Parts: sequence; structure tokens; C-alpha cells
Amino acid sequence: MESVVRSRIPSEQSEILGVESQQGAAADAFTKAFLRNCLPQMKDEDIEEIMVHKAVVLEYKRPMKKKGKTRKAKGLNAKERRQLKIFQLKPAHQKYVLFLPLHELWKQYIVDLCNGLKPGSNPQMIQQKLLKADFHGAVLTVVRSKCLSYVGLTGILVQELKHVFKIITKEDKLKVIPKRNSVFSVEIGDFVTHIYGSKFELRSSERSAKKFKVKGTIDL
Repeated sequence: MESVVRSRIPSEQSEILGVESQQGAAADAFTKAFLRNCLPQMKDEDIEEIMVHKAVVLEYKRPMKKKGKTRKAKGLNAKERRQLKIFQLKPAHQKYVLFLPLHELWKQYIVDLCNGLKPGSNPQMIQQKLLKADFHGAVLTVVRSKCLSYVGLTGILVQELKHVFKIITKEDKLKVIPKRNSVFSVEIGDFVTHIYGSKFELRSSERSAKKFKVKGTIDL
């Protein structure tokens, strides 16, 4: 068996593998170097003892990859977003008819969210769902406000920020209405609900995760 292990590799196989058989001292030196590389935690004496008394399974050792620092993509800050006017609606896009398809999608979204809005639906359950709903596409009407010039304005909500609603009116005008000190009505079929803007001073993403407490009275 030992003679087979120490025999030379045939020339045909040597060409395919791209290696040359080593003999004598060169073969011994290669074998010791290979074993040291495969078993770096052991001394030469221990390796010799294992080779005499046991069979050793030699595994391919992959080279260690150096871990470099991964750079995270840096987003734009608030100042840069304002300068680039990312969230500003262009005058050419301030058209009421352009947002009517969004309104139709929103109506279907609200009906699905409230499980159909049937006459026998629980009003409190619907109110809780609407508190966390997305109102982009809803038709809002200002019914009360400390600034009387806002009262009566109606339009499709195109952008909700933390402190304001931006709506497009039927006259294709973009109106920015502060949430604070304003009450808005929303019609969903035969169902009408009111939004107290002072209690909605959150971003829509933050509102969806917030737990609202039921209060008996709400000041304007």
C-alpha cells in the first residue's frame, strides 16, 4: 500500500492536474509543509504520531477574506431635500383631474380597511381604524378653523406632513392648511367622519404605529 501511495503520478494525469510528482527529500518536504498548513495548531511530533497510528482526513483550507468596512449609502438631509425641492409638487402637476384616480383607489382602500363600511358597523371600531389610516387621496373639507378663510375649502389630499395638509381643489389650486386649530370632514359613501387636526400632528407613518387613547372631549 505504501508503495502505491509513494508511486509517481502518470504523465497523462500529471498534465491534466497541472502538478508534478515529487521524489525523495522534495516529496518529504512537501508532505510536511502540507500537513503543517492543514494542522497549524499541532506540533511536528504530534503530527508524526497521528500519521503513524491514525488516518487523517485532510480538508481544503480556504484563504481568509479580509473584512473591509462596508459603507452605508448616505441619504439626503433635510436641508438638501429642501434645496432639491423633492417634496414640492410642480405647477404642471397641480391638476384636480390628475388625482381623481388616486381618490378612487383611496375609497376602495378605506372600504377594505373597515371591512365594508356596512350600516351595522361599529362606529368606534371604524374610528380606531381611521385614526391609523392613510388619507392620501381622500377628499377633505375644512368645517371649522380659527382662521375663517380656511373654512369651506375642499380638495383631494395630495401630501400630508407633520403639521399641514396639502390639498388640490377643483379649481386646480394647491392649498396648504395647518392641522392645528382645524377640523376636517371626510365623506366615505354615506359615512362621514371628522378629523381633529390638533390631534393629527404626526407624520402618517408615525400615526400608523401610535396608540390613541379615547377621550371624552376634544378641544379645537
